[in-house]
Amino acid sequence: MGDTNSESVPEGIAIVGMGGRFPGARDVDGFWHNLVHGVDCVSQFSEEELEYSVAANCGASQGQKVVRARSVIEDADLFDAEFFGMYPREAEVTDPQHRLFLECAWETMERAGYSPDSYPGLIGVYAGLAMNTYLLHNLCTDREFAANFSANYQVGNYQVMLGNDKDFLPTRVSYKLNLRGPSISIQTACSTSLVAICQACTSLMTFQCDMALAGGVSITFPQKRDYLYQEQAMVSADGTCRTFDAKACGTVFGHGLGMVLLKRLEDAMADGDTILSVIKGWALNNDGSDKVGYAAPNLKAQADVIAMAQAAAGVHPDTISYVEAHGTATPIGDPIEVAALTDAFRRGGSSRTQYCALGTAKTHIGHLDVASGAVGLIKTVLQLQNEFIPALLHFESPNPKIDFVNSPFFPVAQPEEWKRGTSPRRAGVSAFGVGGTNAHVVLEEAPLAAPSSESRRRQLLLLSAKSEKALHNMSERLAVRLEANPELPLADVAFTLHRGRQRFKHRRALCAGSAEEAVERLRKPDSKQTFIGRAPDRPPTITFLFPGQGSQYVNMGRELYETEPVYRESVDLCAGLLQHHLHLDVRSVLYPETEVASDAKWRINQTCVTQPVVFIVEYALARLWMNFGIKPSLLIGHSVGEYVAAVLAEVFTLEEALSLLAARARLMQDLPSGSMLAVRQGVAELDGLLPEDVAVAAVNSSSLITLSGPTSALLAIQETLESKNILCRLLSTSHAFHSSMMDPIVAPFTELVQKVAQQPPKLPWISSLTGTWVDAQLAPEASYWGEQLRQTVRFDQSIDTAVQHGANVFVEVGPGQALTQFVRQHSSKPDELTLLSSLGPNDANPADLESILVSLGRLWLHGLEPDWQSFYARERRHRIPLPTYPFERKRYWIEAPPRTGSHAPAEVIPLQDSPPHSNGDGPLLVPNNVRQEAVPRPVLENARPSARPLIEKQIQLMRQQLEIIRSGSMRK
Repeated sequence: MGDTNSESVPEGIAIVGMGGRFPGARDVDGFWHNLVHGVDCVSQFSEEELEYSVAANCGASQGQKVVRARSVIEDADLFDAEFFGMYPREAEVTDPQHRLFLECAWETMERAGYSPDSYPGLIGVYAGLAMNTYLLHNLCTDREFAANFSANYQVGNYQVMLGNDKDFLPTRVSYKLNLRGPSISIQTACSTSLVAICQACTSLMTFQCDMALAGGVSITFPQKRDYLYQEQAMVSADGTCRTFDAKACGTVFGHGLGMVLLKRLEDAMADGDTILSVIKGWALNNDGSDKVGYAAPNLKAQADVIAMAQAAAGVHPDTISYVEAHGTATPIGDPIEVAALTDAFRRGGSSRTQYCALGTAKTHIGHLDVASGAVGLIKTVLQLQNEFIPALLHFESPNPKIDFVNSPFFPVAQPEEWKRGTSPRRAGVSAFGVGGTNAHVVLEEAPLAAPSSESRRRQLLLLSAKSEKALHNMSERLAVRLEANPELPLADVAFTLHRGRQRFKHRRALCAGSAEEAVERLRKPDSKQTFIGRAPDRPPTITFLFPGQGSQYVNMGRELYETEPVYRESVDLCAGLLQHHLHLDVRSVLYPETEVASDAKWRINQTCVTQPVVFIVEYALARLWMNFGIKPSLLIGHSVGEYVAAVLAEVFTLEEALSLLAARARLMQDLPSGSMLAVRQGVAELDGLLPEDVAVAAVNSSSLITLSGPTSALLAIQETLESKNILCRLLSTSHAFHSSMMDPIVAPFTELVQKVAQQPPKLPWISSLTGTWVDAQLAPEASYWGEQLRQTVRFDQSIDTAVQHGANVFVEVGPGQALTQFVRQHSSKPDELTLLSSLGPNDANPADLESILVSLGRLWLHGLEPDWQSFYARERRHRIPLPTYPFERKRYWIEAPPRTGSHAPAEVIPLQDSPPHSNGDGPLLVPNNVRQEAVPRPVLENARPSARPLIEKQIQLMRQQLEIIRSGSMRK
């Protein structure tokens, strides 16, 4: 695909795809829109909107402030279970985090222009998720579920575990998408998703995989809930995140999902990927114990990890002009982070002040916990792409505890342009997890891509889906994208659809030359230019039909000669081989200059020229079809068309066939002239009407034959037939082929064939002389080729034999569409056959490129996959972001029962090893009744005795989780 010089390709990891679910946005584009327009995506709830109230259920202390704010993900209960092959009940008991992450993985692959089923390399998955509260809050408090859960423990419980445990998030993606690279679960609290990205980069650089999906998801339930504010704790007093601001008083938690698709930069450039940004360096470390408490930050460790990443990237801090901070807006956390950044930059040799912009997504969307690092990375990549840095929300004046004046940094109080310059723009992204695992990544702007090369005048667009409705939605989404972005190279759009989408049953194919035309055809699926079908379970049997003399015209296939290198090379090769036989460059007749076009029209109908040019066009078309990956299962040639079949079956070499054909045509040319008459009637109906010197030259179907003989005799027969209202017409031929007028040349030509060593056919081939298979005995017989030019063409019998052996798709590989019409007339059930042409219907309306592309698309509708690598072998194409699969999402949800009755006051459990001033974290409130409600009694009481030990073990594990929560080690 590419023409890059490997010595000039810089090292790094390319980000080639991004996806996610964000507060207030269903995808990356919506996320960027909200950032640019300064939308605060943290929701403030009324008391009626709350799905769960900590204050009401746990009891707030006297005077304690209740804050009803959180950023939420819309439609977290929806999922396309059928698409991923999941039963409804299986989907219901699967953590929505797993479900959304699975959908997003598919979308991220497609957004990058890749289909998991066709990518030849290894694809890894590195991911983590937040604590599963759907299991605790919804599933384990539903009594019906709990009873069934216990009664079917060995089956049901195992499935629930697979759908809810953190260990199975990445491996579920690998299984459903058939990915064979490393699949690793990462859990490091707030830094999880950025750590996952770092680990994926390491895997790529050590060639453990060739692409990697990496990210994290954090969605806890119920989403709409309040929290209790404590002064100097981590959460905000008013539900607003004021990172770096003087009024900063804590963060606001929320929900989201962020994911990237990574690839080695050299590979991405070679494969024509849209490179969004480049990861130049990354580093991970841990705080250790050199801090005041387990949950406290460590300034030195943060500075170390930043300095390590910069060193790994091989960049000077002065070249980094933006940092996406962890930026939780806690009174102590922000000053420590800026101090650590300053320390790292100074260690790296920077003495400059206030040159590097500092921002964070958290002021727009809150703290997304496990997903925050990946989301911060995505935001930074979007800024590089769009050359723009959105302002921090809720920023009025700098936090006085932060020494911005003497640091390299300034908070982004106003939107900033971030244009490309003479040196690459670079950025840092940080994520720090409770427990001390720190991650930092150094990004660089994507290299400018080489422009796409010229392509075909027309493009074939292919879409497929698992249902008719999804196919319709997919078509409309693509139409909307093209309508909004008419400048998109249509060839790159087609290439991305060809190479970057998985194939499903319901399919649509259309040909277009512009975005406007494509939009029109996408929105008119019932038009003659748009083809819709359902792929069969098994690919069809393809029969190549090669026409004979009579359908030729000047400029047949000219558009292909000018645009398709394989076709042109085949024509040029044949013309060169014929030069010394004909003493003529047949291209001057086939594709003449305008001033000699009238002479070419006369010459092309002279037998000595007609038969070679018909052969050339058919042979070049066959080679083009085969280069497109369409291999025939069966060959049938009509008269001179059998010579093309013989070459493809390797009975003759190309040189031998052209030599024999030139001699055949020359011998025929020297015979007295004659004519041929096409008659729409069967042989039996003409019994007694034909004189002795008129022969039945061809039986093309039960109601269409061709007569051959002296011109005067045929004119007389034509007059007789027309008087009986029998349709007939003279063909454009110079001689009476397949009649007694050929007798004088049968023996001389047979002698010529005897001098050529023929081989047994290597492809199935049905003779139009006998109507049966050409086998190892028949093909080498020289007498066969003598009889073949004299005797009747039994095309109808050939089609009979083909259909009886299961042939159902016929492609006419030559000028015109006569043979496919013969097949249609022959069959008693024409609707069960697919009849395709290679060239336009005639010389008045060539449309050759459109014709062959439409036929290629219709073959694809029938389940054949072209060889896209060969199709684009001479072009430089790019995968570009296009609309992803339109999932048909439904609600899969088990409701938690409403909580009623009185509730005990909240039990306040202070952290013993982490005083409030260590990092702004306060005590964690855990309601007394959690211990009683977390594990419903019916699970154990209704269980079979043999299952109780396993259930007790599960209960013990759940209690351990609760102890971890109470100890504060799970707090972010």
